[in-house]
Amino acid sequence: MTTTAETQPRAIAGHATREGTARYRDRATRERGAAPGHFRFEQDLWLSSVGIGTYLGEADEETDRAYEDAVFRAVELGANVIDSAVNYRFQRGERSVGAAIRRLIEEGVASRDELVVCTKGGYVPFDSAPPASRAEAREYVERTFVETGVASLTDFVGGSHCMTPRYLQHQLEQSLGNLGLETIDVYYIHNPESQLGGVPSDEFDRRLRAAFRHLERAVARSYIKNYGVATWNGFRVETGAREYHPIERMAEIAREVAGERHHFRFVQLPFNLAMPEALTFANQSYAGEKVSLLEAARALGITVVASASIFQGRVARNLPESIREPLGSLASDAQTAIQFVRSTPGVTTALVGMSSREHVEENLQLARVELAGADDYQRVFEQG
Repeated sequence: MTTTAETQPRAIAGHATREGTARYRDRATRERGAAPGHFRFEQDLWLSSVGIGTYLGEADEETDRAYEDAVFRAVELGANVIDSAVNYRFQRGERSVGAAIRRLIEEGVASRDELVVCTKGGYVPFDSAPPASRAEAREYVERTFVETGVASLTDFVGGSHCMTPRYLQHQLEQSLGNLGLETIDVYYIHNPESQLGGVPSDEFDRRLRAAFRHLERAVARSYIKNYGVATWNGFRVETGAREYHPIERMAEIAREVAGERHHFRFVQLPFNLAMPEALTFANQSYAGEKVSLLEAARALGITVVASASIFQGRVARNLPESIREPLGSLASDAQTAIQFVRSTPGVTTALVGMSSREHVEENLQLARVELAGADDYQRVFEQG
């Protein structure tokens, strides 16, 4: 599925806008019966409470086609948040998303300004297939990044993660090409806590500042509209843990770089029935108070997107009635798990990896379901 300059179609211009996402919201409400609360207004955009992720799957054409169809169907059914990363399925994830977006526009299902397209950079992506050996992986890194002057070997932590400005620019341009877009709506630094395994915190801050400064330039050049960090452990661990990220400090670095009008406006982290730390763990600080990640992000004007909403299916089966009933006794445990995430105050979008049309149609039934009320949501914790 590798594309070249000769075969790649012209990039699609535009980006998500307030007017476009409102138009999508209104159409989904009118034609699909989207329930109140399914769309949330954040960062001057209307985002669906359920979004589609594109992480898992084989690196083959069958999976490519399945993801393309799943993204297409998700947008048809009321999900306008699409999430990927340059390294997902060795760049095939982004290419499947790009193919779906082109189809959506060509067939008149959606316009570019209605879709919130998000992706990530940081990990070595490889191209189309996994390397056959460590030696082949190293040769790819040296040929693609070192010999071209994009990065030195010492810029990579653990041999696989880099976030220098030149590397991020290279990966951003790769993502734009894969997606077939002129502008990405949200660009995340992918798991920046990976850096903390190889550098001290003061050096990490220096690297993050350089990355943020570069991403602000990318905004000015219309490569992206907003940026953020997509983490796995960084926001969920104890304050003193090596991988810990203080979101208040990240926001401070963004202000140092670009002032109050900075574009560090999104964070992504796992949040689900088995990993509720963003809500329950007061491991962040804001204005001298210990608060949860969700509380700190809200105070800082940063939008929270939940990944792993069904934890790769591990919280989508055998749920007890004490959880199912307060969340609406929905048709499936997968729907129940997603309902928990999207009903959480402070979570804007619950991302769900969906590579099949059947799962999209099952999970997007939630677009027509109202959120769990505050009292019912609280009962999940009291009875669960």
